[in-house]
Amino acid sequence: MLRVLLLTLSVVAVAHAELCKPDAQNAFKVRLSIKTALGDNAYAWDANEEYLFKAMVAFAMRRYSSESTTQISNVLLCNVTDRVSFWFVVTDSSKNVTTVPGSEVEAAIRMNRNRINSAFLLSDKTLQFLKITSTLSPPVEPSTPVWLIVFGVVLCLIVAGIVFLVVAGIQQRKKKNKESTERENLEEKGEVTVTLENGIPCEALDLKAGHINGVFAADDERFTSL
Repeated sequence: MLRVLLLTLSVVAVAHAELCKPDAQNAFKVRLSIKTALGDNAYAWDANEEYLFKAMVAFAMRRYSSESTTQISNVLLCNVTDRVSFWFVVTDSSKNVTTVPGSEVEAAIRMNRNRINSAFLLSDKTLQFLKITSTLSPPVEPSTPVWLIVFGVVLCLIVAGIVFLVVAGIQQRKKKNKESTERENLEEKGEVTVTLENGIPCEALDLKAGHINGVFAADDERFTSL
C-alpha cells in the first residue's frame, strides 16, 4: 500500500513538473520588485508568501467564475528565483492533470488585479504578470461637465472685461469733469487761464491789468526827456 501511495505521488509530481515549466502551455511568469517598492520595509519572499500567492490566484479564479472549484493545491509554482520571479499554472480541479486555459487565468487575474496587488503591498509596476497586460484605473470624470467649466471661464472673462471698461469710462469722465471745474474756478477768480488754440495750449491775456510789449517799453525809456 505504501509503495502504491509513493508511486502515485511520484507520478503526480512528474505530471506537475511537466505542467509547470518555463514557456509551458497556459503558464505565466511573474516578477516581483519588493525592495524597489518598499525599500527598508521590504519583506522576504518565502514559503508563506508563496502560499499567499497561490491563495490569491485561487480566489481570483473562483471569483471570476461561480462554477470554478479551484483550490490552493491547483496553483503550481516553479522555477522560483532569489530575485523573486517564478512561473505558475492553474490545474483543472476535476482532473488535476491538465491546466486551465490561459485566457481564463488571464481574465481572472485582470479582474482581481487590485486585490492581488494589495495583498503584497505592490502595484502593476512592481508585481508584473509578464504575459498579462497591466490594468489601468478608469479615468476620473469630474462631477461638473467639462463644457460647463469652459463656459463658466469664458463668461467670467467677458464679465470682467465689461466691468473694466465701465470702471475705466467712469474714471475718465470724473477726470474730465474735475479739469473742467478747476478751469471754471480759475476764470471766475480772474486768474490767467490756459486756453486751446488749434489744439495748442496758450495763456489768455489779463485784460484788466493789460500787457506791455517789451520792445516799445525800451523805446520809451530811450527818448524820455531829461
